[in-house]
Amino acid sequence: MARNGIRRRKLYEDIASELERKIHAGEFAPGDHLPSERRLMEEFGVGRPAVREALFALRKMGLVSVKSGEPARVTLPTPEILIEELSGAARSVMATRDGVRMFQEARVLLEVALVRNAAANARAEDIAELREALDTNRVSVNDRRKFNETDNAFHARIAAIARNPVVDAAYSGLSEWLFEQRQIAMLYPGSPQKAVEAHGRIFEAIAAADSDAAEAAMRNHLTDVIEQYWAVWDARLSQPG
Repeated sequence: MARNGIRRRKLYEDIASELERKIHAGEFAPGDHLPSERRLMEEFGVGRPAVREALFALRKMGLVSVKSGEPARVTLPTPEILIEELSGAARSVMATRDGVRMFQEARVLLEVALVRNAAANARAEDIAELREALDTNRVSVNDRRKFNETDNAFHARIAAIARNPVVDAAYSGLSEWLFEQRQIAMLYPGSPQKAVEAHGRIFEAIAAADSDAAEAAMRNHLTDVIEQYWAVWDARLSQPG
């Protein structure tokens, strides 16, 4: 640690930073191979561990892909990579009760915005695909595994109406991080049936292009899911042994 608490950059960070600069400057285009590890070692005057750490850092950023036996290849970062990088931190936050509540609140904020957008902007083909997702969800009500899958697919279809890959990735991340919540909430008596009814109200509001009704239906639905989750969770905690 340097004086005044300023951290000295590690060697691999300097290498990664320079390679990142070259990628953004267009010296290496998507699909191009970076120089071999040996060439990079010679260029930067470092050993193989520093080069490999730098390439690993670039891979985590979504800037390169690394396959055994060939030089790293430049790739385009995607929203999915961003969400993947956040996954570890998200699961750490959700290890606490307050953390779970924060993610539940985040889901409500996101899905309320998404359903308002869907009601305002859904096209005829969006309505048809959403109706199909709802029908599939309805017929799965007695199959817990299938119901969880089709439940998520219905909500994902609403997110897809935004036609924004960042939004899709954000919804996918939240859905993955709250997967346990969905499973536990579904153990509440009558939960699948209530969810299907709520999905029906959400669909009707979107089909009618009624953003206010869509928001109210989604907010009520997610509030129910949260309450069901905590009811089941707390009941488990109160059980002896």
